[in-house]
Amino acid sequence: MNPNQHPVSEYQRAWQRFRRNRTAVAGAVFIVISLLIALLGYALAPDHSPDANTQIPEIALQDPGFQIDLLPLPLGGEAAPQNRVDFLLHGRPSRHRPVPVVAGSVRVSQDSIFFQRFGSTGKVESLHLARIFYAVQDSLRKDAGAWVFTTAGGTEQRIQQGALQARYQEVSPLEHRRYLLGTDKYGRCIFSRLLLGFRVSLLVGGIAVFISLTIGLTLGALGGYFGGRLDDAVMLVVNTVWSIPTLLLVFAVVLALGRGIGVIFLAVGLTMWVDVARVVRGQVLVLRDMPFVEAARSMGLRSGRILFRHILPNLLGPVMVVSAGNFATAILLESGLGYLGFGVQPPSPSWGSMLNENYGYAISGKPLLALAPALAIALTVLAFNLVGNGLRDALDVKSRQ
Repeated sequence: MNPNQHPVSEYQRAWQRFRRNRTAVAGAVFIVISLLIALLGYALAPDHSPDANTQIPEIALQDPGFQIDLLPLPLGGEAAPQNRVDFLLHGRPSRHRPVPVVAGSVRVSQDSIFFQRFGSTGKVESLHLARIFYAVQDSLRKDAGAWVFTTAGGTEQRIQQGALQARYQEVSPLEHRRYLLGTDKYGRCIFSRLLLGFRVSLLVGGIAVFISLTIGLTLGALGGYFGGRLDDAVMLVVNTVWSIPTLLLVFAVVLALGRGIGVIFLAVGLTMWVDVARVVRGQVLVLRDMPFVEAARSMGLRSGRILFRHILPNLLGPVMVVSAGNFATAILLESGLGYLGFGVQPPSPSWGSMLNENYGYAISGKPLLALAPALAIALTVLAFNLVGNGLRDALDVKSRQ
């Protein structure tokens, strides 16, 4: 061995083995991309409204790649100041009501706009151009060659005739939008809601895993290290929770505490800590009799310091493996709850709730409505399982030989 070469730690060797596992690396890459989508969801989604919940009934159940021109009508009210962080967290509330129009049917004449609404029977509708640029509260009236009206905010506006037509020609309010995955039965963008679904699933999985780690590490470490009656009590609780079907336990927590995303975090987390506790307890039972732990005891170190400074750091590998599996389980549980109507409540774009709303279309000529969220669930769960298997193989003692 080269004396100038630094020794390679076991975790560095494990990382090298993990990088050689192509399927595990592919899963890790997918997870990183999913995290970026979850963070930047509103910036990536075509629909920037909160929960991507812009409903346009006229364009419901359109096929992937559908394109339409939208004529936005002001809803009134002042736009609240919004910074970039607030936009990424909550989206941008819409201040317009989009009206879908037939392409090429829009024309302007004498301060009025004429158009054919999408899905209509060829009827041509008209609006005063003032209603395109302002939230007009009452009727318009002419006064000395000008249009006078009051906006929804109570402000009186006076616009010269012809000025609105010139403004329209300068800055057309028409918005051309393409729906990559089509629209659902409410006329919402499936692609936008699918992207925001990453945030819900990863958030539930992350917090649920944190809860399970907190409870499982604490009880498993205490029971395994001190043994005796404390260990018996911990294993009694573990075996009791283990004997209850997971979905039944989640239902019990949801029914007891009510529906909501916070309850989902708690319900899913409380069902998965037993896996962590069993793994941690088994590892601690082995490590507590190791020479380095005996040396720490002979030096007079307290039990708490031995646990947190000497034993728990050696549990990183097994805990990472079980956490990856729990993350996948949490996503499946949240999706199952959403599908059954007990998960994240509408209009939040949960993959499970999207399945619940659209599963009937899978056999009626619109399979993508159900396949899109189902595929997102399957790929995300597969990615975490691949990473978990890769970590297990990389940290396996037998593979180090």
